[in-house]
Amino acid sequence: MVINIFARNFLEFMRDYTVPPIPPTLWQNPLHFIAFGFGSGAIPFAPGTFGTLMAIPFYLAMRSLPITIYIIVVAIIAVGSAWICQRVSDDIQIRDHQGMCLDEFAGYFVTMIGAPHGVIWIVLGFILFRLFDIWKPWPVDYLDTHVHGGIGMVLDDVCAGLYALIILKFLTWII
Repeated sequence: MVINIFARNFLEFMRDYTVPPIPPTLWQNPLHFIAFGFGSGAIPFAPGTFGTLMAIPFYLAMRSLPITIYIIVVAIIAVGSAWICQRVSDDIQIRDHQGMCLDEFAGYFVTMIGAPHGVIWIVLGFILFRLFDIWKPWPVDYLDTHVHGGIGMVLDDVCAGLYALIILKFLTWII
């Protein structure tokens, strides 16, 4: 049943999905390059998925930090991402361009708070985060549609990351 609902929502989403053109400033302005997930958002399909994939090497660089420092770094990244996404949205005059996937970085980093080391956990975190980011259960959908600006762009991904974090923690507890 859940898979049917997810598949139906995904198919409806793909039917209506059109990516605005990638701004040429992506390759010229460092803030635009960062907001577009270090270029991963320029991929013409599933930019959020590719943005999350691009976040994995950055996670690998941060995962050995002490948990408190990791959480502080993630909070700084989330706030910085909100500022960068707002600034770039203003520059390109497109609210939350689908190619801007820096918010996926923040959401994935939240998902991976305290995750065990290992490829299986990186993959599970990736899958869970993408699931909640695409599915958008409450309040993710509310935040996505009602909170505007850079804060809204990042907050829904952070919330999706919290859902994924909870499931990932549960899985680490039972496995």
